Amino acid sequence: MNRLWIRACAALLLAVMTLMLMTAPKAEPAMNVRASAFALIDSESGRLLFGKNENLRLPMASTTKIMTALVTLESCALDEMVGIPDEAVGAEGSSMYLERGESLSVRDLLYGLMLASGNDAAVALAVHVGGSVKDFVGLMNVRADSMGLRSTHFITPNGLSAEGHLTTARELCLIAREAMKNEDFAQIVSTKYYRTETGGAVRSFKNKNSLLWSYDGAFGIKTGYTMAAGRCLVFGAERNGMRVIGAVLNCRPMFDEAARLMDLAFESFVPVTVIGKGTRVFDVYVENSEECLLEVSAKDSIIRLMRSNESALLCTEYELYPDLSPPIRAGDEVGVLRIRENGETIGSTALVASNTVLPYGYGYWWKLLSKRFAA
Repeated sequence: MNRLWIRACAALLLAVMTLMLMTAPKAEPAMNVRASAFALIDSESGRLLFGKNENLRLPMASTTKIMTALVTLESCALDEMVGIPDEAVGAEGSSMYLERGESLSVRDLLYGLMLASGNDAAVALAVHVGGSVKDFVGLMNVRADSMGLRSTHFITPNGLSAEGHLTTARELCLIAREAMKNEDFAQIVSTKYYRTETGGAVRSFKNKNSLLWSYDGAFGIKTGYTMAAGRCLVFGAERNGMRVIGAVLNCRPMFDEAARLMDLAFESFVPVTVIGKGTRVFDVYVENSEECLLEVSAKDSIIRLMRSNESALLCTEYELYPDLSPPIRAGDEVGVLRIRENGETIGSTALVASNTVLPYGYGYWWKLLSKRFAA
């Protein structure tokens, strides 16, 4: 493998990317947001676009249920039936009015959790998944730790006020970003109306997130309110190839401020393709093969949101799987490409083979022998 050649190709790619990053339109000035804390991130990379007190630990009310839903979805099938435990009946605050002795599907309980913000649904799912509310909350905290979240700690599965039940606006965005990777979660939080199919009664829900009706491209995610936390909202939208996710904590005009933040993002940033899907990155010499050279390409695009006149020093970093040997088929994953900025990974994609590289076969040896005898 010619490592110097690979590095030269990567450096050339970086130079081309830097030129592209200078083409974004002029950004608008930042705005004041009437919230104790807020954050808005690029859903693709997790990069913070706007924020105020984004790392301040605050209560988050029912936006807690994003993690409750994520842990449930990663632990259960949607069609599993859940017997409603006594502790879920008559839960304080918002409710889907579960009754003792009922059985509902995980699916129906998740819609009740995320659309009606049912505190009783949170308890029922917690007991079903974790065996107890306490043990389920432990799973929530383990999941937060697995995401590298150091300022988030859960005490309840529903967000009712409890000492030490805290997160930050930025980490709340990152939780939502992770949850949106789950297709079932994304479907649930973007649904405007839902009717249950299990349980002792048919229940109809309307999503409490009014942005789904009022904001073009909105896809969720969760409202929240307690006296201690104030009005909280985690939200997101997609326009023109951009996806953003935001959170406002203790923000009375939460829908208005969320819309203003997203408007500013869509006006101020444009998606710039750092590396495109299928882009040839470099060639690798493969020993003991007929073709010798393996063409390596990016499996997916890496996109970065950029402001006007913003430049960025980006570094390409690749990692090829060890002991690459034939046969290697076109489309096989052979490594990973990362784009880094200031030491932080802002995007990554698998490296894939663009051509097929086969080991020496009988045909190869026959040709070789034929040439020798002919000589």
